[in-house]
Amino acid sequence: MNKDRITKLTLAAMFLAIGQILPLITGQIPQIGRMLSPMHFPIFLCGFFCGWRYGALVGFICPLLRSVLFGMPVMFPSAIGMAFELMTYGLISGLLSEKIGTDKLAKIYLILVIAMLAGRIVWGLAQIVLLSISGSSFTMTAFMAGAFINAIPGIIAQLLIIPILVYSFKNRK
Repeated sequence: MNKDRITKLTLAAMFLAIGQILPLITGQIPQIGRMLSPMHFPIFLCGFFCGWRYGALVGFICPLLRSVLFGMPVMFPSAIGMAFELMTYGLISGLLSEKIGTDKLAKIYLILVIAMLAGRIVWGLAQIVLLSISGSSFTMTAFMAGAFINAIPGIIAQLLIIPILVYSFKNRK
């Protein structure tokens, strides 16, 4: 294995571990934990720092592993839907950062917003499929509430923290 691959593998493992631990910190108050979306942070960072392959893989595994280890989120439909959402975050943030770069803060914001929107759309589609399997429905109101309205604090925190971290670490001298 070359040094770059070992570094990315190590970072990916660290982001996966953070994705398991961070919700424990915010999960003491469930409403706050859901609003802040703590698993999203390490997945976006994994995509930016490790690339789309690791970002997508860690994104998919993280909520499923957390469900198996800690029982939260509940496997069906939450963890499964989140697996597709977080996989999309890691995939898109990694792909776009490779394609357009992260040398300017504006590019990082653009990548982050596109990844956030794509992930939320994929989450909504996954919820439609998963809930239809169980005979339930997923309304546009439920989509808007789950993807945007209830997530506003987490979206703001992600927009404030992630670009600064990515820019600082990727562009340091």
